[in-house]
Amino acid sequence: MTVPHHRGLRHLALRVIDLPRSRRFYEELLDMQVVWEPDPENVYFSSGVDNLALHQISKTELDSYDPSKTQLLDHMGVILDSPYTVDQMYQAILPKIASLGGRITKEPKQHRDGSYSFYFADPDGNQIQALYEPTVSKLRIGLSNED
Repeated sequence: MTVPHHRGLRHLALRVIDLPRSRRFYEELLDMQVVWEPDPENVYFSSGVDNLALHQISKTELDSYDPSKTQLLDHMGVILDSPYTVDQMYQAILPKIASLGGRITKEPKQHRDGSYSFYFADPDGNQIQALYEPTVSKLRIGLSNED
């Protein structure tokens, strides 16, 4: 099975030390617009062509946080056209991911905001989300309206 074509790395999730401070930074400096705020520990933004998630580090983790030893990147995501193409990608990479040094970390799942995804890790443990996101997935960057 061939891996379906994705629409690029247009989703990024960052773990943050101070969510209100980070929120102000992305809203005021980069003019990002909030598209979803499911709870006080998470906020999702878009510039219109992408999706940025900010996740507050838990109090327990924050107490022992050492920036010299911990990375704040939570995961990156490749955008796919539909839930169906997410499932196609999952089925296509399943037989070969281990031989390439990676692994599936979360099975396909429907999310509360209408998105659909699964997660996998590269050989170094970096998390990648194969994601259908209702707003961003519909965009046709660099294509004419007829495509």
